[in-house]
Amino acid sequence: MAVYAIGDVQGCYDPLARLLDEIQFDESSDTLWFTGDLVNRGPKSLKTLRFVKDLGDAAITVLGNHDLHLLALQAGVVRFGKRFGSLQKLLNAPDAEELCDWLRHRPLAHYDKALGTMLVHAGMHPDWNVKKTLARAAEVEGALQHYDYPILLGKMYGNTPNYWTGSLSGYKRLRFIINCLTRMRVMRTDGHLDLRFSGSPWRARKGLLPWYQMKDPAWEGTRIVFGHWSALGLIVLPDLISLDTGCVWGRQLTAVRIDKKTPRVVQVRGQGA
Repeated sequence: MAVYAIGDVQGCYDPLARLLDEIQFDESSDTLWFTGDLVNRGPKSLKTLRFVKDLGDAAITVLGNHDLHLLALQAGVVRFGKRFGSLQKLLNAPDAEELCDWLRHRPLAHYDKALGTMLVHAGMHPDWNVKKTLARAAEVEGALQHYDYPILLGKMYGNTPNYWTGSLSGYKRLRFIINCLTRMRVMRTDGHLDLRFSGSPWRARKGLLPWYQMKDPAWEGTRIVFGHWSALGLIVLPDLISLDTGCVWGRQLTAVRIDKKTPRVVQVRGQGA
């Protein structure tokens, strides 16, 4: 019985299949944790989404920003563009509605108490401990699973507000939570999000820090597994595992076994490599 966390797949089904062969995945006993962004950019988003859905309880996935964008496209609240053309085939599939409904019911954060580990797509806000992170995620999840969820999907875009306060309300509050959990990379030292930066952390201008380097975070002592930041790449530390290793850009797709004292890292070549 193994638990493996896997970085952003982004529609790269073939590397995923190779990776699961490499770790000798057994869906009857093993569990896969996906960091989100199952779809987009890669050539086989439809096959990837079908596969993960069909794994049932053998797979846990959190929502990433690309997954949310797929839902917004399916709901008709945004238009297709060249950047997201790979999702058209998925939405033309006969089971598209079923797949998107399943995706819409995935969490934005998952915590395993026995492993002391939180799974998120992008990161955890330094003011939020495990309980608060799960509560904030549940606010968005509830809105996504409500009958009027397209309204949220249409209002989730934008970089403001960029500072957390408990007095935030309505769609501004939900947008901030979504941005934290699915888009965040760096923060200003005063606690404001900077959602424009996507490069390597050592290229960030003065006054910007990776979210996990903020001082005295409320989640200290919790291991966090995340993806989203391909320029950051692989990090495996006792309390931090970064897993987006640029599979869709031809680098690697990475799995880390997280249920053992010493994590095991397994990588395969990425899409087109």
